[in-house]
Parts: sequence; C-alpha cells; structure tokens
Amino acid sequence: MTQRISTLTPLADVLARVAALVRPLGPRGVALQDAEGRVLAEDVFAGPWPAALMALTDGWAVRADEVADAGPYAPVVLSAPPTWVDAGAPMPPGTDAVLAPDAVTGAEAHAAATAGDGVLGAGGDATPERPLRRASERLRAADVGALEAVGVSRIHVREPRVRVVSAGADAAALAVARGVAAHGAKVTFVRALQRALTEEADAIIAVGGTGAGTQDRSVEMLARAGTVDIHGFGLSPGETAALGQVGAQPVLLLPGRLDAALSGFLVVGDALLRGLTGAPTSRGMPITLARKIVSTVGLAEVVPVRVTERGAEPLASGYWPMQALTRADGWVLVAPESEGFAAGAALEMRAFP
Repeated sequence: MTQRISTLTPLADVLARVAALVRPLGPRGVALQDAEGRVLAEDVFAGPWPAALMALTDGWAVRADEVADAGPYAPVVLSAPPTWVDAGAPMPPGTDAVLAPDAVTGAEAHAAATAGDGVLGAGGDATPERPLRRASERLRAADVGALEAVGVSRIHVREPRVRVVSAGADAAALAVARGVAAHGAKVTFVRALQRALTEEADAIIAVGGTGAGTQDRSVEMLARAGTVDIHGFGLSPGETAALGQVGAQPVLLLPGRLDAALSGFLVVGDALLRGLTGAPTSRGMPITLARKIVSTVGLAEVVPVRVTERGAEPLASGYWPMQALTRADGWVLVAPESEGFAAGAALEMRAFP
C-alpha cells in the first residue's frame, strides 16, 4: 500500500460509499438534561399539560361571568372574596379568569374579564396526540427547557461515539472535533491513530498524515488495521482524504491542512454523521452571489463566502487563506460538473462548525 494517490474518486462515489458503510444507530435512553444537541431517536410526547386550568399570570382568580360588567366606576361585589394565584398555579375550582393585582379591593372587582383571560387551558402546552419534537430532529436548548416544563425527564437519542484523532494536526483536528460534537456525537479526542483503530467506536475520524509526505502514514495504518476503500477524493480542497473501515467501524481520514480538513469534514464527515444519527440534511441560508465563482470541472469545490450588502462574495478558491476562513460567513458547494456560478446566482450557504 502506498500513500500516493493514483486517481481521485468522484464525490458522488465517495458519498455512495459512506451511505453503504453507515446505518442509524440504535436508540439510547438519556436524561433530558444530558440530551441537548443530540438527535432524537423517537418522537417525544407529553401531556395533557397542564392537566387542568392553570394561571398564566399572578393575580386574583375569578369567575368571568361574575365580573363581566365590572369597571373602575362600577365595581362589582363578588359573591366570595377571590383567591390569589401565582403564575403556574392551578386555578381554584369554579374560576376561569385572572384579574390583575390592582383590579380587586376586598371583595370588589374593578375590572372586567372574559373566560380564559390570564389562564392556560388543559392541554394548552402539550397533548398526548401531538409530538412535541420528532425523531431525527436535534434537541435545542429551548427544547430542553420546554420538555422539562411539561414533565419530560428522559428521552431516546442516537448518539454516535466518535474518536477524533490528531495525526500531528492538532489545530485542524480540534476544529473537526467541535464539528463532530455539534452533530450530537460523543467525542473522544486522541493522538494515536494506530491505537484508535483497535478501540471500539461507532466511527473514527483522523486528521493528518494522508498525503505523500515523508512522515505521512495514516492511510498505511488504516490498510494494515482494516481496509482502504478510497484514497483521493474529487473534492477541493481535500483531495488526499481517504475512506475505509475497521470491522464495522467507518474510518474517515482527512488531510492535516486546516482548510482541506474542514472541506472534507463539511461534505463527507457531515454525511457520515448524519448516516449514524438519522438526521436529515439541513437546509442552508439562501444567498445571491455578488461576484461569480470560477471552479474546475471534474472536482467538487467548497468555497467560503462572505455576505455583504451587495450579496455573497467568494473569498477563496483552492487553498483558503486563514484570513478568508475567519472572514467567511459560510460556504457553498460547487458540483463537479459545474464551472462555477455567475454573479446573481441563487445559492444556499451553510455554516462552518
């Protein structure tokens, strides 16, 4: 096995191989508080919540029909002193509205109300018939708060265990590791590829050592431990990336140069992780190009772009200078059969990790 690349495999064939290597993982039950950012394995249901009428504001619990004619100059004497309720408390039996704190003096109401004012009906937050969040959706911080509020304490997720390996490329590997974690994976960061290839994980993503340099050995190591299906992606930057497996574990090897590692991860790593979690491909932000993008036919290309008042401008082609990466608002993908895009083209921009 040599680290030299004889041919570049078209990106579509690389992605087809990824699809053949990975399947959605089995569900795992976790505490809700530990699930932020994870991909749901099952729909989440709760309720009915609240089980009965609940006060939405602090105030006096009243029966609306009893205060329907009340006003500042025509107070209504209530049949009984009203009960104070705090927001979130169940409404006392026989009441259906909440009056403001200064709308009641003793047993007199100085303001009118209609049924439901300041009150949440039974099942207003959640009903057992309607899922709160669906399988394959990611659990956001706001979702965790909402589910906890309606009594959910445990859910089922697909959480890949991914070993991210730095083969002499710590900066790029750490950036990739953060991107892996953003997919809801449990990341273990290591610096020994040979050992990582012998340890159990759902996937291995190594960064560095994929080229023809004198110290580059990552592809050789994978060949000894398992199989190398593809070495050389038709993707710019990222041409020296490789894909294979050890046992049932898919292994993605990314170049050590930061832009090439990110490019390979954004396109191929993203597909691998979505295959494990079952998450669908997310839609990008619609943009209009202010300047044309010129690309080489035969290679897919990831192009960093910056959004300006005039539209989105490409910042680099081929190599990404660090100043282009830090100025970029996102990236776009040019298909291998395309020469690029003309100014005014409508595209979708995706975010960097």
